[in-house]
Amino acid sequence: MTRFCRRITGALRLDAQTYEEVEADSSATLQALAVVLLASIATGIGFIRSGEPWLPIIALHAIGALIGWIVWAALIYGFGVYALPGPETRSSIGELLRTTGFASAPAALRILTGVPVVGSFAFILGTVWMFAAMVIAVQRALDYRSVWRALAVCATGWLLSFVFVAVIGMAFEPSVF
Repeated sequence: MTRFCRRITGALRLDAQTYEEVEADSSATLQALAVVLLASIATGIGFIRSGEPWLPIIALHAIGALIGWIVWAALIYGFGVYALPGPETRSSIGELLRTTGFASAPAALRILTGVPVVGSFAFILGTVWMFAAMVIAVQRALDYRSVWRALAVCATGWLLSFVFVAVIGMAFEPSVF
């Protein structure tokens, strides 16, 4: 199994050691970006409806997810490093982008969003699983002792990034909102 596949598997298993490995490996930044893009494309595919042009839907969701990831990671970095640091918190934006990028892997389940009966469940499961992975990734990247601090930072960052992406989305596609 390649290192990239092993890392994705570890991220999906919520393996703390995988997040530590990715945090320390500066060459994993492009891999993290690839995970985000793959999960974003899967999300876009999940939102394709019969008779709709598929490329703009995939592109819109992929771009939105990519922007959301960057904004969420930046907010987590700001809150986690400056507003709510732990005693051992030492991190860089690169470390956070790598760990949170791999934490996006569970969002690939969203590819099933358009499937009758299981679609909504798959979307919710992928989202909750990704959030749990994000908490572990942030705990590792920011060297927090407490999972509760990581949870607070992730939740705050998620809420603010959701508002940001929603505002941007309304500007480009007001009929969705």
